[in-house]
Amino acid sequence: MIRLLLAEDQSMVREALAALLGLEPDFEVVAQVARGDEVLAAARARAVDVALLDIEMPGMTGIEAAAQLQREFPALKVVVLTTFGRPGYLRRAMESGAHAFLVKDAPAAQLADAVRKVLAGERVIDPTLAAAALSDGANPLTARERDVLRAAADGSTNAELAAALHLSQGTVRNYLSTAIQKLTARNRAEAVRIAREKGWL
Repeated sequence: MIRLLLAEDQSMVREALAALLGLEPDFEVVAQVARGDEVLAAARARAVDVALLDIEMPGMTGIEAAAQLQREFPALKVVVLTTFGRPGYLRRAMESGAHAFLVKDAPAAQLADAVRKVLAGERVIDPTLAAAALSDGANPLTARERDVLRAAADGSTNAELAAALHLSQGTVRNYLSTAIQKLTARNRAEAVRIAREKGWL
């Protein structure tokens, strides 16, 4: 039997996925969690072959949880599922050690097939997203620029950002200015929107 861990914060979606996957004769859903920061503990508690992780969850993203799993359980396979087909998410998921990346509206048979393929050593990537990721190119933002943009998303002033990030106001201004230029945005709000749409934040 292929033992599955399912991490999805929306209970109805999680239960539906568990029910669909449970119909496969060689699958057993042995753990379900609703938070990203519960994934590692669940994998430690149950012997798991494949973890299916939603990206956007409370506590920790599925991408961060995937990286944790790969550090502690390198043989465990990770399938990332998302509602949001953002190319930047695909790139980040692969960098974190995910073996498959699928959008949630894919047919259940495709998901089951992906689970079997990753166990056989293959990578499975939604073809539309793969094409979009290639055309978009790599994330142009540095880690620090992402931190500052992420913090600026709530409308904080430069002074507030500087205090929160332990930087000088001038440094915050420089990071924001560079990020806005790289994203060819008109202002910080537009830069945040563009980076989120691309999956770069």
